[in-house]
Amino acid sequence: MRGYWRRIGELPGWLKAVMAGQLVSSAGSLAWIYLTLYLVQDRGLSAQRAGLAASAYGVGLLFGNLSGGWVGDRFGLRTAAVGSQLAWAAACLAMPVVPTVALPALAAVAGLCGGASRPNLSGLVATALPAERRREGIALSRSASNAGFTIGPPLGGLLAAYDFSLVFVIDAVSSLVLAAVVWRYVPAGVRTATAVVSGVWRALLRDRSVLVLLGAIVVVDTVYRQLYATVPLLLHDAGSPAVAYGVLIGLSSVIIVVLEAPLAVHLRGHHALRVIAVGVVLVGLGYAALGVWPVLGGAVVAAAFITAGEMLYKPTATAHVADAAPEGMVGRFSSLYAAASISGMFLAPAIGGTVYEHAPRVLYPAAALLALGAGAVLYTRRDPAVLSSPAQLSNGGQPKAT
Repeated sequence: MRGYWRRIGELPGWLKAVMAGQLVSSAGSLAWIYLTLYLVQDRGLSAQRAGLAASAYGVGLLFGNLSGGWVGDRFGLRTAAVGSQLAWAAACLAMPVVPTVALPALAAVAGLCGGASRPNLSGLVATALPAERRREGIALSRSASNAGFTIGPPLGGLLAAYDFSLVFVIDAVSSLVLAAVVWRYVPAGVRTATAVVSGVWRALLRDRSVLVLLGAIVVVDTVYRQLYATVPLLLHDAGSPAVAYGVLIGLSSVIIVVLEAPLAVHLRGHHALRVIAVGVVLVGLGYAALGVWPVLGGAVVAAAFITAGEMLYKPTATAHVADAAPEGMVGRFSSLYAAASISGMFLAPAIGGTVYEHAPRVLYPAAALLALGAGAVLYTRRDPAVLSSPAQLSNGGQPKAT
């Protein structure tokens, strides 16, 4: 463990500052959590209209994740990350004051801006570190965000009870903090974009392992997010109190914060696709356990397997896709992964909810089979030796201009 903390100390100072900014921003990321409740309670929308507005936010989020890296490759990851944070803050501040009829459109714009930030921040981390340290860098970035998420929901609940508008103000302020940190501490060289390489689809076709990985991530994310889409329904129907589910998710987040980055350091020399495959298989085993034991005890076992799988596959897959990106395409490749990795936010509730209503005993065994199949496909793929460009490996830990 001492060696682990030493490795953190060796990270570029600006990168540690950005991770601290991510923690602050995540702690204040309240608007999307309480959006539906706010629209019903404070703005008087029906549950249906609030749901449509929340769906508009989700659509914007998907397109933001998909397009943000394209903007980062064109104008610079640093500039794009700052711009998306500023736009998100403006959207948060506008939410309490715009007319009701404009709320769905504003929610879509907010999702677009919020989603665009993620691939650019991932790209900054990826380009800051040599290839052999990217997994731990991504894991540390995720740990900072997860640590903030453990603070945010209770804080948001307190603010909402006092004045719901404060939820959006705090979210905007925390986003401005992250924007200021990125602009102040990320080296100025990231302001200028390099020559943009065209032909991202041709690049993907040249390395079909990335396409296979992206397809597998869509499958496993749809399975993984049943933990949030249908497991609460299962536990409710089994007679478990809502607080039990909340504690279960909270403990999973704490485990990720404490263990994910050290695990990435320990496994840094292992083949990426095989680490990802093992993580995906663990997710499948978690749902297999839930299919056999569909009560609170089974959910605890399932959450343990799913959390372990998440810690293996998520940071490794994020870093692996960045490793595979040709020069000038880190942002776009990161966008493709970011979009795949949130696809379950849209697919899981629709598919899982339908199957749970009509054939609840089929849902979790089927989810397990899908994840196990995706893991088997990834495990048997050739794991190409993806090397970073000489510019990335010889820059002394500073990011190239992107």
